[in-house]
Amino acid sequence: MKRSTSLDRAQSADKPFDVIIIGGGASGLGAAVDAASRGHSVALFEQADFAKGTSSRSTKLVHGGVRYLQQGNVSLVLEALRERGRLTQNAPHLVRSQAFVIPNYSWWEGPFYGIGMKVYDQLAGRLGLAPSHHLSRKETIEQIPTVEQESLVGGVIYHDGQFDDSRLAVNLAQTAEALGAAMLNYCRCVGLVKENDVVAGVEVVDQETGKQFTVRGKTVINATGVFADDLRQMDDPKAKEIIAVSQGIHIVLPKRFLPGDAAIMIPKTADGRVLFAVPWHDRVVVGTTDTPLHQHSLEPRALEEEREFVFTHACKYLSTDPTPDDVLSIFAGLRPLVKAGDGTDTAALSRDHSIIISGSGLITLTGGKWTTYRKMAEDVIDQAQTLGGLADRRCETEEMHIHGWTRATSDKPNLALYGSDALKIEDLMKENPALKEPLHADLPYQRGEVVWQVREEMARTVEDVLARRTRSLLLNARVSIEVAPVVAALMAKELGKDEAWEKAQVEAYTELAKGYIF
Repeated sequence: MKRSTSLDRAQSADKPFDVIIIGGGASGLGAAVDAASRGHSVALFEQADFAKGTSSRSTKLVHGGVRYLQQGNVSLVLEALRERGRLTQNAPHLVRSQAFVIPNYSWWEGPFYGIGMKVYDQLAGRLGLAPSHHLSRKETIEQIPTVEQESLVGGVIYHDGQFDDSRLAVNLAQTAEALGAAMLNYCRCVGLVKENDVVAGVEVVDQETGKQFTVRGKTVINATGVFADDLRQMDDPKAKEIIAVSQGIHIVLPKRFLPGDAAIMIPKTADGRVLFAVPWHDRVVVGTTDTPLHQHSLEPRALEEEREFVFTHACKYLSTDPTPDDVLSIFAGLRPLVKAGDGTDTAALSRDHSIIISGSGLITLTGGKWTTYRKMAEDVIDQAQTLGGLADRRCETEEMHIHGWTRATSDKPNLALYGSDALKIEDLMKENPALKEPLHADLPYQRGEVVWQVREEMARTVEDVLARRTRSLLLNARVSIEVAPVVAALMAKELGKDEAWEKAQVEAYTELAKGYIF
């Protein structure tokens, strides 16, 4: 995946694209894959890096949504469970089955949650992962040895999916690009082109060069997440705001706090959220919150009350209480929810996706979640075909393999997530043995991965590598700062940059990463 190739595709197009997409998160990337796989011409523009925002800051779960079942939103759970099953088949190198245990501290919780999870299993049907069942107190402790044991009476075990969100985002971008789409990061939409009051294209600035250019399109999709209202009001200054922003945070702890393979799920906390403690990349991710916000940012930060909430609950359900010094990283993500009423209680807002078409024909896709990204894409491209007078072609993505698809697993855990690309990275390191060196003793990555990410995954900055192509920033924020100069040097050689660029990159990354230290 070459940025120069996509830039040329976008700038030299001699006729309008069928579909232009603004936003390179889960929604936009999914829409690009769907449209390109139907044979439509596609251009996608992301102002920063792919999955820079919400789509790299999830709980790392592909799930039906136990809480939505409790709320009675059976249709959403059904859709999500179907999509969970499809993702395990279409991207097996990234999505796997994860066991979850609901610890029971009252006699009634066993049958209550046991019945609920049996319904969850039945809704999944043939795309289910593994059946749920009741656990005795002893079996619960065997599954999660560090669970708080005082008053523990047993548990319920069930299975959901787990994945690496930003790695899936990169693979989706690669999939779309291979299908002929122009996929561009660091290209910001600064205006809409209109003909007879109908949206007919976009004005884009290449953030790397400052060059502005026009791209024409038969349809334009606004998939900008929490920034959706900004683009809607660019289209129509009088457009009413529809996005309610909710923030969720997570803390990352060392593996010793949850040494087994199973995750912990607490169905209901004080703020009504489900709380998870999930093994991930040999660490433990604990979250999340649901805090209404009145502003949005590409780099949201955890609020003090959120830090206290997650940390307090981690101590409540783990037998060994973590200290602030144990926290390896803390990260925040913003959810774009469609407003209902005054939008003050974001925990009560639906996670269903919405498609809104303005009077000028701007299509806005918002809401939803990672698990249902493919169905969201199918729905929005169906609409785009009708609105833009495009050829009416059926969706092709239900069983379509995502870039990297393989059933074989690399014996090197750090390379397994690259799927079928793992062998190519190994070949790269054989050609230059120096690239076999680890980035850092406390990180599971090798220098050759950085070179690959620049050459084939459109990594343009140190942050792209340490925050999203690898997950170094989330696995250990302090260590990621230490390794930033090594990454900058490797990237500078590949990109033809000088020492001043390296220095600026290290400084910018260090400042950003400080915000992830607890």
